[in-house]
Amino acid sequence: MRIGFIGLGNMGGPMALNMIRAGHSLTVYDIRRAVAEPHLAAGAKWADSPAAVAADSEVVFTSLPGPKEVEEVATGEGGILSKLARGAVYADLSTNAPSVIRRIGTEFKAKGIEVLDAPVSGGIPGACDATLAVMVGGNRAAFEKIKPTLDAIGDKVTYVGENGAGAVAKLVHNMIALCSTQLLAEAFTMGIKAGVSPEALLKVVQDGAYGQGMLLKGTMPRMVFRGNFDRVTFTLKLAKKDLGLATEVGRELNVPMPIASMVEQDFLAAIANGLGDKDMTVAVTVQENRANVKIRTAEPAKSTR
Repeated sequence: MRIGFIGLGNMGGPMALNMIRAGHSLTVYDIRRAVAEPHLAAGAKWADSPAAVAADSEVVFTSLPGPKEVEEVATGEGGILSKLARGAVYADLSTNAPSVIRRIGTEFKAKGIEVLDAPVSGGIPGACDATLAVMVGGNRAAFEKIKPTLDAIGDKVTYVGENGAGAVAKLVHNMIALCSTQLLAEAFTMGIKAGVSPEALLKVVQDGAYGQGMLLKGTMPRMVFRGNFDRVTFTLKLAKKDLGLATEVGRELNVPMPIASMVEQDFLAAIANGLGDKDMTVAVTVQENRANVKIRTAEPAKSTR
Protein backbone atom coordinates (compact mmCIF):
# COMPACT_ATOMS: atom_id res chain seq x y z
CA MET A 1 0.00 0.00 0.00
CA ARG A 2 1.01 3.59 -0.61
CA ILE A 3 1.03 5.20 2.81
CA GLY A 4 0.93 8.86 3.76
CA PHE A 5 2.05 10.14 7.16
CA ILE A 6 1.36 13.66 8.45
CA GLY A 7 2.90 14.90 11.70
CA LEU A 8 6.49 13.89 12.44
CA GLY A 9 6.86 15.10 16.01
CA ASN A 10 8.04 13.23 19.11
CA MET A 11 5.51 10.44 18.53
CA GLY A 12 4.80 10.63 14.81
CA GLY A 13 8.44 10.79 13.76
CA PRO A 14 9.44 7.44 15.30
CA MET A 15 6.18 5.78 14.21
CA ALA A 16 6.73 6.81 10.59
CA LEU A 17 10.32 5.56 10.71
CA ASN A 18 9.16 2.19 12.03
CA MET A 19 6.68 1.90 9.16
CA ILE A 20 9.54 2.53 6.72
CA ARG A 21 11.73 -0.04 8.49
CA ALA A 22 8.91 -2.56 8.16
CA GLY A 23 9.09 -2.17 4.38
CA HIS A 24 6.24 0.28 3.75
CA SER A 25 6.54 3.11 1.21
CA LEU A 26 5.75 6.47 2.79
CA THR A 27 4.96 9.98 1.63
CA VAL A 28 5.40 12.38 4.54
CA TYR A 29 4.54 15.93 5.56
CA ASP A 30 5.07 18.15 8.59
CA ILE A 31 4.95 21.91 9.01
CA ARG A 32 8.69 21.70 9.78
CA ARG A 33 10.45 20.10 6.83
CA ALA A 34 13.64 19.58 8.80
CA VAL A 35 12.08 16.92 11.02
CA ALA A 36 11.47 14.78 7.92
CA GLU A 37 15.17 14.45 7.09
CA PRO A 38 15.58 11.00 8.74
CA HIS A 39 12.52 9.73 6.86
CA LEU A 40 13.69 11.07 3.52
CA ALA A 41 17.11 9.52 4.13
CA ALA A 42 15.35 6.21 4.78
CA GLY A 43 13.52 6.38 1.45
CA ALA A 44 10.32 8.34 2.12
CA LYS A 45 8.98 10.95 -0.31
CA TRP A 46 8.22 14.52 0.73
CA ALA A 47 4.90 16.24 -0.02
CA ASP A 48 4.27 19.96 0.34
CA SER A 49 0.81 19.75 1.94
CA PRO A 50 -1.69 17.33 3.52
CA ALA A 51 -3.58 17.34 0.21
CA ALA A 52 -0.44 16.32 -1.68
CA VAL A 53 0.10 13.46 0.78
CA ALA A 54 -3.49 12.29 0.26
CA ALA A 55 -3.21 12.44 -3.53
CA ASP A 56 -0.30 9.99 -3.41
CA SER A 57 -1.69 7.57 -0.81
CA GLU A 58 -4.12 4.70 -0.26
CA VAL A 59 -3.89 5.07 3.52
CA VAL A 60 -3.14 8.31 5.37
CA PHE A 61 -2.06 8.50 9.02
CA THR A 62 -1.97 11.64 11.15
CA SER A 63 -0.18 12.16 14.47
CA LEU A 64 -1.04 15.66 15.64
CA PRO A 65 -1.30 17.65 18.91
CA GLY A 66 -5.08 17.65 19.29
CA PRO A 67 -8.59 17.89 17.85
CA LYS A 68 -8.17 21.37 16.33
CA GLU A 69 -5.13 20.34 14.32
CA VAL A 70 -6.66 17.02 13.27
CA GLU A 71 -9.84 18.65 12.00
CA GLU A 72 -7.90 21.31 10.11
CA VAL A 73 -5.60 18.79 8.43
CA ALA A 74 -8.41 16.31 7.71
CA THR A 75 -11.22 18.54 6.45
CA GLY A 76 -9.83 22.07 6.15
CA GLU A 77 -8.82 23.85 2.97
CA GLY A 78 -6.08 21.87 1.28
CA GLY A 79 -6.67 19.02 3.69
CA ILE A 80 -6.73 15.25 3.31
CA LEU A 81 -10.39 15.03 2.30
CA SER A 82 -9.84 17.24 -0.74
CA LYS A 83 -7.58 14.69 -2.46
CA LEU A 84 -7.99 11.26 -0.86
CA ALA A 85 -9.57 8.80 -3.29
CA ARG A 86 -12.75 6.80 -2.76
CA GLY A 87 -11.95 3.46 -1.14
CA ALA A 88 -8.96 4.83 0.78
CA VAL A 89 -8.56 4.78 4.58
CA TYR A 90 -7.73 7.66 6.90
CA ALA A 91 -6.42 6.71 10.37
CA ASP A 92 -5.79 9.27 13.09
CA LEU A 93 -3.18 8.22 15.68
CA SER A 94 -3.68 11.35 17.79
CA THR A 95 -5.48 11.58 21.11
CA ASN A 96 -8.69 13.14 19.84
CA ALA A 97 -12.18 14.08 20.98
CA PRO A 98 -14.70 11.32 20.15
CA SER A 99 -17.15 13.91 18.81
CA VAL A 100 -14.53 15.33 16.43
CA ILE A 101 -13.39 12.00 14.99
CA ARG A 102 -17.03 10.92 14.55
CA ARG A 103 -17.82 14.14 12.70
CA ILE A 104 -14.77 13.64 10.49
CA GLY A 105 -15.85 10.04 9.93
CA THR A 106 -19.24 11.15 8.67
CA GLU A 107 -17.72 13.62 6.21
CA PHE A 108 -15.24 11.09 4.83
CA LYS A 109 -17.87 8.33 4.66
CA ALA A 110 -19.97 10.53 2.38
CA LYS A 111 -17.08 10.38 -0.12
CA GLY A 112 -16.57 6.63 0.22
CA ILE A 113 -13.57 6.84 2.59
CA GLU A 114 -13.33 4.96 5.89
CA VAL A 115 -12.00 6.73 8.98
CA LEU A 116 -10.32 4.95 11.89
CA ASP A 117 -9.47 6.53 15.22
CA ALA A 118 -6.32 4.74 16.37
CA PRO A 119 -4.77 6.57 19.34
CA VAL A 120 -1.62 5.10 20.82
CA SER A 121 -0.16 4.67 24.31
CA GLY A 122 3.40 4.00 25.38
CA GLY A 123 5.03 7.40 25.11
CA ILE A 124 8.16 8.28 23.22
CA PRO A 125 9.98 5.09 24.27
CA GLY A 126 7.13 2.95 22.90
CA ALA A 127 7.04 4.97 19.68
CA CYS A 128 10.78 4.46 19.19
CA ASP A 129 10.73 0.76 20.06
CA ALA A 130 7.49 -0.08 18.16
CA THR A 131 5.91 -1.36 21.37
CA LEU A 132 2.90 0.96 21.46
CA ALA A 133 -0.61 -0.05 22.41
CA VAL A 134 -2.95 0.98 19.57
CA MET A 135 -6.69 1.35 20.27
CA VAL A 136 -8.71 1.30 17.06
CA GLY A 137 -12.26 2.39 16.41
CA GLY A 138 -14.09 2.32 13.08
CA ASN A 139 -15.01 -0.09 10.30
CA ARG A 140 -13.70 -3.59 11.07
CA ALA A 141 -12.77 -4.36 7.46
CA ALA A 142 -10.80 -1.11 7.22
CA PHE A 143 -9.00 -2.06 10.43
CA GLU A 144 -8.04 -5.45 9.03
CA LYS A 145 -6.83 -3.78 5.84
CA ILE A 146 -4.32 -1.54 7.62
CA LYS A 147 -3.45 -3.80 10.57
CA PRO A 148 -0.11 -4.90 9.06
CA THR A 149 0.93 -1.24 9.09
CA LEU A 150 -0.27 -0.76 12.66
CA ASP A 151 1.74 -3.84 13.65
CA ALA A 152 4.83 -1.92 12.54
CA ILE A 153 4.32 0.66 15.31
CA GLY A 154 2.85 -1.39 18.14
CA ASP A 155 2.81 -4.88 19.56
CA LYS A 156 -0.57 -4.44 21.27
CA VAL A 157 -3.02 -3.51 18.49
CA THR A 158 -6.66 -3.84 19.59
CA TYR A 159 -9.92 -3.31 17.70
CA VAL A 160 -12.18 -1.55 20.22
CA GLY A 161 -15.42 -0.89 18.31
CA GLU A 162 -17.12 1.56 16.00
CA ASN A 163 -15.89 5.03 15.02
CA GLY A 164 -14.95 6.98 18.16
CA ALA A 165 -14.47 3.93 20.36
CA GLY A 166 -10.69 4.12 20.12
CA ALA A 167 -10.74 7.78 21.18
CA VAL A 168 -12.95 6.96 24.16
CA ALA A 169 -10.70 4.07 25.21
CA LYS A 170 -7.61 6.32 25.09
CA LEU A 171 -9.29 8.98 27.22
CA VAL A 172 -10.30 6.37 29.80
CA HIS A 173 -6.72 5.10 29.93
CA ASN A 174 -5.15 8.55 30.19
CA MET A 175 -7.65 9.81 32.73
CA ILE A 176 -6.75 6.92 35.06
CA ALA A 177 -3.01 7.40 34.56
CA LEU A 178 -3.05 11.18 34.96
CA CYS A 179 -5.34 11.34 37.98
CA SER A 180 -3.53 8.47 39.72
CA THR A 181 -0.32 10.50 39.66
CA GLN A 182 -1.92 13.34 41.60
CA LEU A 183 -3.39 10.85 44.09
CA LEU A 184 0.13 9.47 44.58
CA ALA A 185 1.33 13.02 45.22
CA GLU A 186 -1.34 13.47 47.88
CA ALA A 187 -0.39 10.22 49.62
CA PHE A 188 3.35 10.90 49.45
CA THR A 189 3.12 14.45 50.80
CA MET A 190 1.11 13.10 53.74
CA GLY A 191 3.62 10.32 54.41
CA ILE A 192 6.66 12.59 54.15
CA LYS A 193 5.12 15.25 56.37
CA ALA A 194 4.41 12.47 58.89
CA GLY A 195 8.11 11.71 59.04
CA VAL A 196 8.84 8.97 56.48
CA SER A 197 11.52 9.54 53.83
CA PRO A 198 10.51 9.62 50.14
CA GLU A 199 12.96 6.77 49.38
CA ALA A 200 11.35 4.55 52.01
CA LEU A 201 7.85 5.34 50.80
CA LEU A 202 8.84 4.62 47.23
CA LYS A 203 10.25 1.21 48.19
CA VAL A 204 7.34 0.06 50.34
CA VAL A 205 4.71 1.12 47.80
CA GLN A 206 6.64 -0.56 44.97
CA ASP A 207 7.06 -3.70 47.09
CA GLY A 208 3.43 -3.82 48.21
CA ALA A 209 0.37 -5.16 46.43
CA TYR A 210 -0.27 -1.92 44.56
CA GLY A 211 3.28 -1.63 43.31
CA GLN A 212 3.57 -5.31 42.41
CA GLY A 213 0.56 -5.49 40.17
CA MET A 214 -1.16 -2.15 39.77
CA LEU A 215 1.56 0.47 39.54
CA LEU A 216 3.40 1.76 36.49
CA LYS A 217 6.97 1.52 37.72
CA GLY A 218 8.12 4.71 36.05
CA THR A 219 5.60 7.14 37.56
CA MET A 220 6.70 7.19 41.19
CA PRO A 221 10.46 7.30 40.51
CA ARG A 222 9.94 10.31 38.23
CA MET A 223 7.84 11.92 40.94
CA VAL A 224 10.30 11.22 43.76
CA PHE A 225 13.74 11.89 42.27
CA ARG A 226 14.76 15.48 41.53
CA GLY A 227 15.52 16.48 37.96
CA ASN A 228 13.36 13.86 36.30
CA PHE A 229 10.75 16.43 35.28
CA ASP A 230 13.13 17.41 32.49
CA ARG A 231 13.23 13.82 31.20
CA VAL A 232 10.03 14.20 29.26
CA THR A 233 7.99 11.17 28.30
CA PHE A 234 4.70 13.08 28.10
CA THR A 235 4.47 16.86 28.47
CA LEU A 236 2.16 18.40 31.03
CA LYS A 237 0.44 20.55 28.39
CA LEU A 238 -0.50 17.44 26.41
CA ALA A 239 -1.63 15.70 29.60
CA LYS A 240 -3.87 18.69 30.35
CA LYS A 241 -5.28 18.48 26.83
CA ASP A 242 -6.07 14.77 27.19
CA LEU A 243 -7.62 15.12 30.64
CA GLY A 244 -9.65 18.08 29.39
CA LEU A 245 -11.01 15.94 26.55
CA ALA A 246 -12.05 13.31 29.11
CA THR A 247 -13.85 15.79 31.38
CA GLU A 248 -15.52 17.26 28.29
CA VAL A 249 -16.96 13.84 27.45
CA GLY A 250 -18.14 13.56 31.07
CA ARG A 251 -19.97 16.86 30.78
CA GLU A 252 -21.53 15.85 27.47
CA LEU A 253 -22.87 12.64 29.03
CA ASN A 254 -23.72 14.07 32.48
CA VAL A 255 -21.14 11.87 34.22
CA PRO A 256 -19.91 13.42 37.49
CA MET A 257 -16.08 13.36 37.54
CA PRO A 258 -15.00 15.44 40.57
CA ILE A 259 -11.52 13.90 40.97
CA ALA A 260 -10.64 14.33 37.29
CA SER A 261 -11.91 17.92 37.40
CA MET A 262 -9.78 18.69 40.46
CA VAL A 263 -6.69 17.18 38.84
CA GLU A 264 -7.39 19.21 35.71
CA GLN A 265 -7.23 22.34 37.87
CA ASP A 266 -3.87 21.19 39.28
CA PHE A 267 -2.57 20.82 35.74
CA LEU A 268 -3.78 24.32 34.88
CA ALA A 269 -2.08 25.73 37.97
CA ALA A 270 1.23 24.09 37.03
CA ILE A 271 0.96 25.32 33.45
CA ALA A 272 0.25 28.83 34.74
CA ASN A 273 3.59 28.57 36.57
CA GLY A 274 5.40 27.89 33.30
CA LEU A 275 5.70 24.10 33.64
CA GLY A 276 3.72 23.03 30.58
CA ASP A 277 6.72 21.67 28.67
CA LYS A 278 7.99 19.58 31.60
CA ASP A 279 7.08 15.92 32.15
CA MET A 280 3.46 15.60 33.25
CA THR A 281 4.54 14.37 36.71
CA VAL A 282 5.68 17.95 37.42
CA ALA A 283 2.07 18.66 38.43
CA VAL A 284 2.84 16.99 41.76
CA THR A 285 4.54 20.27 42.69
CA VAL A 286 1.09 21.81 43.03
CA GLN A 287 0.30 19.36 45.83
CA GLU A 288 3.76 19.90 47.33
CA ASN A 289 3.03 23.61 47.55
CA ARG A 290 -0.37 22.98 49.13
CA ALA A 291 1.11 20.64 51.73
CA ASN A 292 4.29 22.74 52.20
CA VAL A 293 6.46 19.64 51.89
CA LYS A 294 8.70 18.28 49.14
CA ILE A 295 8.40 14.71 47.86
CA ARG A 296 11.49 14.83 45.70
CA THR A 297 14.96 13.72 46.74
CA ALA A 298 18.33 13.12 45.13
CA GLU A 299 18.42 10.24 42.68
CA PRO A 300 20.62 7.37 43.91
CA ALA A 301 23.86 6.74 42.07
CA LYS A 302 23.73 3.90 39.59
CA SER A 303 25.74 0.83 40.51
CA THR A 304 28.93 0.35 38.48
CA ARG A 305 28.85 -3.39 38.99
